[in-house]
Amino acid sequence: MQTPIQYHHHGRFKVAGGVLPDAVTAYQTYGDPNNERVIVFPTCYGAKLALGSQDYLIGEGKVLDPSRYFIVTFALFCNGESSSPSNTPSPYGGAYFPFISYEDNIRAQHTVLTKHLGVRKVFCVVGFSMGGQQAYHWPVVFPDFVERFVAICTSARTSPHNQCFLEGPKSAMLASKDFADGHYESTPQHGIRAFGRVYSAWAYGQTWFREHKYLMDGEYPDLNSFLRERWEGRFIQYWDANDMIALLKTWQNGDISIVRDGGDYEKALKSIKAKGLIMPSKTDLYFPPEDSAVEVSHLKDATLHVIPTVWGHVAGGGANPPDVAFISGKIEDFLQAP
Repeated sequence: MQTPIQYHHHGRFKVAGGVLPDAVTAYQTYGDPNNERVIVFPTCYGAKLALGSQDYLIGEGKVLDPSRYFIVTFALFCNGESSSPSNTPSPYGGAYFPFISYEDNIRAQHTVLTKHLGVRKVFCVVGFSMGGQQAYHWPVVFPDFVERFVAICTSARTSPHNQCFLEGPKSAMLASKDFADGHYESTPQHGIRAFGRVYSAWAYGQTWFREHKYLMDGEYPDLNSFLRERWEGRFIQYWDANDMIALLKTWQNGDISIVRDGGDYEKALKSIKAKGLIMPSKTDLYFPPEDSAVEVSHLKDATLHVIPTVWGHVAGGGANPPDVAFISGKIEDFLQAP
């Protein structure tokens, strides 16, 4: 059983950058709510529940099968479905929307699970990219609530290199002639299109481009068509510019050691009690497997499996069926292990 998108109103909700007078968390559930094997699967950057972004792992016969688990998917704050600059009324809408941390998201999701859905413990949190950073944060914010976590193409702390990469698309947006410091009155076409083009090269590995996979088996006649439709077009169609910048700030500031341990990153990793499965992509340009290997070396109980792919970062998000099969197999083994 799959529910439509639900909206939980928290009322007045304190966040890292201030307060939201009526914070809203969007979510969906799959399966029997009485099933105690609860899976939490939050969204990543560029994902929306309404677009079926989580469907590549959820469904009958898939690794997250609603007949075996009760699955809850959550939309990040700032994704346009949960509270975001684009859907929050004055005085906190648009450019005045407060900064949101990962911890804010986790606290809100925990409220939905415990106060509304009656969940007493989460069997596993699964996440890709920003969703994976949430998966890392869950056992830190609520160490006795989460038994396992799966972190795909992600990290427990956004690295300096990753932060620097994000400065590129962010700066393209902020410097554009129509963004107007977030006070635009119509879609800032120049800003969003520039953002998409600057971002595009980072999402895939160099080999992927060398092999002309951007043609998508004939869907696009050339590279520019791919950029215009897949990157400019999708951001223009589905995303608000202020939402894009606000969500990116959450990503840039991701760090589990901020939540506790006073910024001691290694100590924060060592303190995680939940069992972990860490799956970086071999060719990810901003969450490289070397960073994951370092993190696993500090975790008490975690396994590292590198996705053997040329699809770069997007390998973890359902872009390439063989990569989905690899990821699904490792998750299945992890969930069935004692």
